Amino acid sequence: MIDFAARRGLRGWQLQGLSMGSILLCIVLWVRAKTVDQDERGNAERRALFVGLWPPMFWLMGDTLDRHLAAARRGRLGLRGPKGR
Repeated sequence: MIDFAARRGLRGWQLQGLSMGSILLCIVLWVRAKTVDQDERGNAERRALFVGLWPPMFWLMGDTLDRHLAAARRGRLGLRGPKGR
């Protein structure tokens, strides 16, 4: 998957930015959960907690992609461009 992402032009900083964005989304969903009625509050809080699981995944994917690209630049991996060059 990391090789696929690298070939498509995805970079680690983009995934790490997505990680930060998902933290913001989690906070927004959590605050919104406090504004709904008691019947819906549990579902809204679970949604916020579910989104809260995303940041570490995106951050680690970005870190792995950065390491993969650094290894490719050092010549240890045969990473090819989008058209097989």
